[in-house]
Amino acid sequence: MWIDTHCHLDAHEFGAESLAVAARAGQAGVSMIVIPAVERDNFDVVAQLAAAAPNASYALGIHPICVPTATEADLAALRARAEAALADPRFVAIGEIGLDFFIPMLCAPAMREKQDYFLREQLRIARDFALPVLLHVRRSQDQVLKHVRQIRPAGGIAHAFNGSFQQAQTYIDLGFKLGFGGAMTFTRALQIRRLAGTLPIEAIVLETDAPDISPAWLHPARNSPEQLPAIGAALAVMRAMTPAQVATATRQNALAALPRLAALLSA
Repeated sequence: MWIDTHCHLDAHEFGAESLAVAARAGQAGVSMIVIPAVERDNFDVVAQLAAAAPNASYALGIHPICVPTATEADLAALRARAEAALADPRFVAIGEIGLDFFIPMLCAPAMREKQDYFLREQLRIARDFALPVLLHVRRSQDQVLKHVRQIRPAGGIAHAFNGSFQQAQTYIDLGFKLGFGGAMTFTRALQIRRLAGTLPIEAIVLETDAPDISPAWLHPARNSPEQLPAIGAALAVMRAMTPAQVATATRQNALAALPRLAALLSA
């Protein structure tokens, strides 16, 4: 059975279909979908969706794209909500958090500084509650690694990994797994395919990032967690493994990265 470690099942692109999509993914063999929050306003939404879908869990965090309008009150709300959510077995991580130095509006010096601050504060929340993190890392690998080295949360996943082999090894040394999804199914994505094909399988987890990052056979249509088994099969080809072997390995890796998810699935 497959685990989708990163899927925005609450996104507006799914409309009223979110639960039906989760059900179809389950029928396709996706036993768990992790739904990360992106801002304070959708904390309730992701928690409620995870409660309603038998094969869903959730994370709470403030995405770097949402940092421009975020406030100190949002950080305080995240800390309080995370502490309260420790009683909810479907709450598995702090995320999606990180740095984005790709979008122009986020690259101004003041906004880079604000992103740094929000990342560090959210890493501290994760550390204080012994929670893993789901990291958004876009054109910011070294900066994110710097903060993670200094604050040391309880591991987690570097989502949509697209760094160097050296950066990958640094994440691994810090106790992180690396997320791969639809991007590696494009033949022109040479670096991502090299990483996916040659990094230790013990370091890799699978994700869709649905409704975004559709695989090659679906692009530019809406992505879905239903695609995860086919994405995993593509990874199996790259690594000369069987899909069943990839499913087993990446599932074990996801459970290692997200111990509360492991507890949920073993309950």
